[in-house]
Amino acid sequence: MFWDWEGRSWRILALMSKSGLLQGKPTNLLVNGCQNSAAFGLANHRSPAGVDVGRSPKARRWAISEAPMIRNYKVLSSAANSLFNRLALSPFQQTLLPLSCRSSGSPKMASNESIKSGNEEQLKPIFEQKRVLRSNVRKALKAMDPSLRSHEDNAIQSIVLEAPWFKSSQRLCAYVSCSALREVDTSRLLSETLQHPPKDGYPKKIYVPRVEDKNSHMRMFNISRMDDLIANSMNILEPAPVDGDGNQREDVMQTKDPIDLLLLPGLAFDKSGRRLGRGGGYYDTFLKNYQELAKARNWKQPLLVALSYSVQIMDEGIIPLTPNDVLVDALVTPSGVIPISPAGLDKMKV
Repeated sequence: MFWDWEGRSWRILALMSKSGLLQGKPTNLLVNGCQNSAAFGLANHRSPAGVDVGRSPKARRWAISEAPMIRNYKVLSSAANSLFNRLALSPFQQTLLPLSCRSSGSPKMASNESIKSGNEEQLKPIFEQKRVLRSNVRKALKAMDPSLRSHEDNAIQSIVLEAPWFKSSQRLCAYVSCSALREVDTSRLLSETLQHPPKDGYPKKIYVPRVEDKNSHMRMFNISRMDDLIANSMNILEPAPVDGDGNQREDVMQTKDPIDLLLLPGLAFDKSGRRLGRGGGYYDTFLKNYQELAKARNWKQPLLVALSYSVQIMDEGIIPLTPNDVLVDALVTPSGVIPISPAGLDKMKV
């Protein structure tokens, strides 16, 4: 019999003893989503008290040197807490626990890593579909006639520059196109907006992306001219964090005013608003962060508009979705604007 150091009921420890948890025996009782004593990562070797202590000599020495009372408390305290919590659940609530938890490993791993890996397993087919689709779209873009591509670049940029919803925007984020990635060109759109204040619109403040690391971390910095952009290691133009005078550039996540519009790149799109990126997750992560910021500050959400070549438009249902994907409000194609969401329909008055 073991003393309950946390003041739990003797009944809990009695149940654990009866179920075999304290003796290291196999049991059908689920502890923190893990079934049987092997779930604790302790197998094949036992201490004098009968508790499995694992295969390593260090683990065996630790078990023998500890007093049985303390050892059982340290090894099984999380199991006791878990069992206590599970006894408080109704049978219906217990059926709602994620099945992905029910794997071997420590209770802590089962409640975190196992769930994560379980979700990744479920999403593997979707990631594979995206990989195949990316490969196909890249091939289609590579095969695109250069003259057709140039024609569509000009058509898309002209549509944006002449659109009332673009002219009325005062603060916007836009990507800087990279020809090597075969993105819809934005060079004329950006340069004309920066160099020539609109005659029938508002002066604009423009923020463009800078990739910070390989962990989907991207920031949007304000620029006032195209010369503010410098090529990074992948020859993609980005703003430096400081300007020519050594002053920190304004980060869109730290501005006092909301942005009206985001112009987005991508590999493929459909008319339901699905967007297939390049797999890095930079834009989806940034968009979610900004949407949370706008919500917290009670700002109106910005209009999300993607620029797309004709070969990048997919049939509905072709692009798979994951929980992290953000839908766009509208598409701009060489043949015109396709509003999608209620916000897109309202803003574009189509």
